[in-house]
Amino acid sequence: MVIKVFLASSSGSTAIKKKQQDVVGFLEALKIDYAPLDIASNEDNRMWMRENVPGEKKPTNGIPLPPQIFNEEMYCGDYDTFFEAKEDNTVYEFLGLTPPPGSKEAQQAEKAQKLHNGSGTEEDLDDDTTKKDLVEAEQNGDAHTEEDSGEKAETDAQEENAEEKEPAEEDEESRKVAEEEEQEEGEEDREEEEQASEED
Repeated sequence: MVIKVFLASSSGSTAIKKKQQDVVGFLEALKIDYAPLDIASNEDNRMWMRENVPGEKKPTNGIPLPPQIFNEEMYCGDYDTFFEAKEDNTVYEFLGLTPPPGSKEAQQAEKAQKLHNGSGTEEDLDDDTTKKDLVEAEQNGDAHTEEDSGEKAETDAQEENAEEKEPAEEDEESRKVAEEEEQEEGEEDREEEEQASEED
């Protein structure tokens, strides 16, 4: 598999030059083999790149600007998507390559695999991996949405209220019984006092 990076060797735009250097420099730092394809001096390269960038990835004018990155015929992305992958430590995934053992991306994949198999804990994962797993789970319909948790919280609250009301009702009944008993005892005491005073 060859990573193809479409570049413009004679671009007048310093922004494009900077982006191209960033992509090429990063690939070289990771020792990823790539083929730089110049669209400024080779019309075939320019035509191939324009035809193979997916429609939804093309700018409004329809002409994609370099750098554009492909893995053989498969479109990987432009500079912006490359930059996001770089920030998330997912460049190998972005390029459609297997991360080398010991790389951050390989470690993340390993942790994700452990979690998936149930032998790891979520604490082992950093935030990015956890977020990615949640996004994937939501796409697969496995995750609980905020609405679900909101409904669950509401149901829990209603159940708690119901439980609180029951003991309150029991307390009220036992209080009434206790008051009645006190009244009866009071009446009995009064009767006893009256009898005692009559006897005197």
